[in-house]
Amino acid sequence: MIHAEGNALRLIRIDRPDKANALTPDMLQALCEAVEGAQDARALVLTGTGKVFSAGADLDAAKAGMARTPLWERLSGAIARHAGLTICALNGTVAGGAMGMALACDLRIAAPGAKLFYPVMKLGYLPQQSDPARLAALVGPARAKMILMAGQKIPSDEALTWGLIDRIVEGDVVEAARDLATDVLAADPGHAAAIKALIHRRPV
Repeated sequence: MIHAEGNALRLIRIDRPDKANALTPDMLQALCEAVEGAQDARALVLTGTGKVFSAGADLDAAKAGMARTPLWERLSGAIARHAGLTICALNGTVAGGAMGMALACDLRIAAPGAKLFYPVMKLGYLPQQSDPARLAALVGPARAKMILMAGQKIPSDEALTWGLIDRIVEGDVVEAARDLATDVLAADPGHAAAIKALIHRRPV
């Protein structure tokens, strides 16, 4: 249900479309291992199969404790630490804990009509530890509260104006992600890593 392919560009695809790509504990573990195994790739692309990127945790699994597993933080941390260009290619809506994957990526592109939401207030869970700060860094504290506390579903066109996503793609989001990775794939890996480190360095 988790497929990884490619070397210089590693594509990781969530493949459970009949269940809105909701993640089971085994799938979450497989995602962690796939991302950790892709640290040498020059670019990493995350996407889903079908019309939804991921609905987050499978509801039955969430009730059984999956919502509180440290694997979510392990996954987003592995994405954030990746030295190459990381792109979340949202083929559709992303919700709940799956938002952590999108927030940890360098770039987020989305199909028209995709929605982004994180219903932790409604469901009674806390968001994963790193997600609120990453969200606030993208959209600001007030809009982060709109999503996490007011439970708002943000459509892709509004998410674009907020800076929550970087581009709306008409057509194949994976091919669009490949295009965005062209220069990184052609460059020396150390050069790309150095530029990324400079972008993330705090001003003196």
